[in-house]
Amino acid sequence: MPRMNVMDAVINVLESEGVRYIFGVPGAAILPFYDALRKSKQIRHLIVRHEEGGTHAADGYARASGEVGICVGTSGPAGTNMITGLYTAMADSIPIICITGQARTDALHKEAFQAVDIVEIAKPVTKWAVQVKEAAQMPWVFRRAFQIAREGRPGPVLIDLPIDVQKQAIDYDASLDAPLPIYRPAPLPSALRRAIELLLTAKRPILMPGGGVIIANAASELVALAEYLQIPVSPTLMGKGAIPEDHPLYAGIVGIQTQQRFANAIFLESDCILAIGARFADRHTGQLDVYRGNRTFIHIDIEPTQIGKVFPPDLGIVGDAKLALQGLLAEARTYTPPRTADAWCERVQYLKQTLTRRDDFDDVPIKAPRVFRELNEYFDRDTIFVTAIGLYQIWSGQFQKTYKPRHYMVCGQAGPLGWEVSACTGVKLARPDQQVVGIVGDYSFQFLMEEVAVAVQYRIPFVLVMINNTYMGLIRMAELSYQMNYEVRLGYETDDGATYGIDHCKVMEAMGGLAVRVTTPDQIRPAIDWAVRESNLRRLPVLVEVMTEAEENAAMGTRIDQIREWYPLPEIASRSDPSGRPNGSSHRVVPVDRPTGSP
Repeated sequence: MPRMNVMDAVINVLESEGVRYIFGVPGAAILPFYDALRKSKQIRHLIVRHEEGGTHAADGYARASGEVGICVGTSGPAGTNMITGLYTAMADSIPIICITGQARTDALHKEAFQAVDIVEIAKPVTKWAVQVKEAAQMPWVFRRAFQIAREGRPGPVLIDLPIDVQKQAIDYDASLDAPLPIYRPAPLPSALRRAIELLLTAKRPILMPGGGVIIANAASELVALAEYLQIPVSPTLMGKGAIPEDHPLYAGIVGIQTQQRFANAIFLESDCILAIGARFADRHTGQLDVYRGNRTFIHIDIEPTQIGKVFPPDLGIVGDAKLALQGLLAEARTYTPPRTADAWCERVQYLKQTLTRRDDFDDVPIKAPRVFRELNEYFDRDTIFVTAIGLYQIWSGQFQKTYKPRHYMVCGQAGPLGWEVSACTGVKLARPDQQVVGIVGDYSFQFLMEEVAVAVQYRIPFVLVMINNTYMGLIRMAELSYQMNYEVRLGYETDDGATYGIDHCKVMEAMGGLAVRVTTPDQIRPAIDWAVRESNLRRLPVLVEVMTEAEENAAMGTRIDQIREWYPLPEIASRSDPSGRPNGSSHRVVPVDRPTGSP
């Protein structure tokens, strides 16, 4: 059997697993890996400016491509810098592998320079964290890492490599090695049959796809089932894009923050929920007794321990989302011919038309919903949007239109500030022929703004649209209940008289990118048009910084039946409601009132 350096064998494994990009930072303890990597004709390495940024770039690549993202760093702080990215990938079920260098095995117990027990640190935020102490195990550890990252509920893996192990030689024949199989559990037909019975006996059912439907590439199966049975579809935030938002059966996103007004109303009138690949996150459910009500819940998930984690469903089914949806459609066809839209579908249409929110503001300073109106009108259905955490994420979830799976990337659970710029880099590399647009906040941008340099260095074009309210807006809103506005203001006066603090346009330009600042609504569309043109022409990241109202609030609450709306409902009394209900909904709208100091 051929004998080779163990790192050469590892690179062979990475290549055969389909790895095309690695995001990393070289360091002394990982240089044997880099020595092997530089000989690869398939894998391109991008040097990031922060290891956390590398994890987020790998994360974005994985979300957009469906493949495993790879991040590499040296020992000590490189690994600890990756923890936030590992946590984010774990929370959102994203398959990435982080590779760290480590001190020599005979020095690990001696407090050697940059020797930290990264495996124990990473275990709570990974599916598997392992240190390879025997060189002969290396190829099989990496094969197993890819299998674990992909299989079941996907997630992150960390592999720690002591430098002395990296330098050893092993017997390895690449022709005798291949990726390990991925097991996809098929649900029991009897369980699927029971699910169809529950759906057909319900009067107001809803299909609720989560991120698992996106991960399983099962959007077409979902829509086929919905159309066959004529059941409205209400995706979770992570399931956004599983059904086009202009589809007649689209019923909006339910939640207490990233929600649509009509979606909560539709959900509150429903009587049976079939959730596929969803985890009933707290920002989705809000107060559980209200969310559950008297509804029947069917929960399908590939991970058995997800079922019953938040509350016990009436029917739990373990299975791959794609296989489950295929099986459900097959069972449905044995029970009923294709169904036609009924009164429930008409009711959903009515609520969608009437329980809306305004986005046509002409105010100066600019109101955030107007920005999303411009985005929806300018960009086509193939545009991929990336957004992170804060009020801008909430407005994005409420207003931004999505039509295809893997076209809306959002860090849903962990919510790390700084995620979006690096994620845009990874997404664009995975989908080079599509327009990528990152929706960023001013504070989030500042967390990892140095990662813009990565996109500039490697000529990776995308557009960033910044909602800049010069505030930690979401925390300012949380402080309202404490009747305070404390240490959340980010703007400050500079010597030139500006009051917005950091000049993000100059930051972009300093790193070689381009930028423009917008202060009135009529400037938004021309600025976006310029940014798209220049970004694609010059192969650069371009920022459109939109200065928005400083203390604007987003609609949210703690219960899905009591969302605090900041603007009146549209006039709907003259519209015909097929259900005969007054004003089109039983959804309670909290009166518009503003605490002292609010806009």
